[in-house]
Amino acid sequence: MTVLNRNIGALIAALAAVANTAATAGDAGDGVQANGYTIDLLAIGTPSSGVVAIPFSAALAEDETLGLTVTVSSGSSSDLSDATELTSSTVVAATGGAGGSTETGCVEVDVTLSAAARYVRVSITPDLSAGDTDTAALSGILITAGADRVPQ
Repeated sequence: MTVLNRNIGALIAALAAVANTAATAGDAGDGVQANGYTIDLLAIGTPSSGVVAIPFSAALAEDETLGLTVTVSSGSSSDLSDATELTSSTVVAATGGAGGSTETGCVEVDVTLSAAARYVRVSITPDLSAGDTDTAALSGILITAGADRVPQ
């Protein structure tokens, strides 16, 4: 048995990446990019890989969708004024069931951090396909691994 089977938590770091965000179809938050926190990779051991996890809950009319565009940017300046895009991914996170439904889940987007500069930021843009009434709540977590030292 290896250490990976016994204590994976000692080898990863889970970081708040994007604050709780709400969106209402055709109104506040819908189609609006939620910029996350600036994360200093040097402070957590310069990880080489990660996954952005986006837990969500959405009240959707029948056949309406919640789409998410997830972007991870990186830069050497702490204000990310020199940021470049590491990755961007657009997914349909959920589709409303018959008669409308509340859907919950967690979208995962892999990100290679080995080419990242010192600072990274995750941004999420929710897109509700309905014209009104549908709502969504979500947040973002960056889980990192492969650091040159174990996270503290």
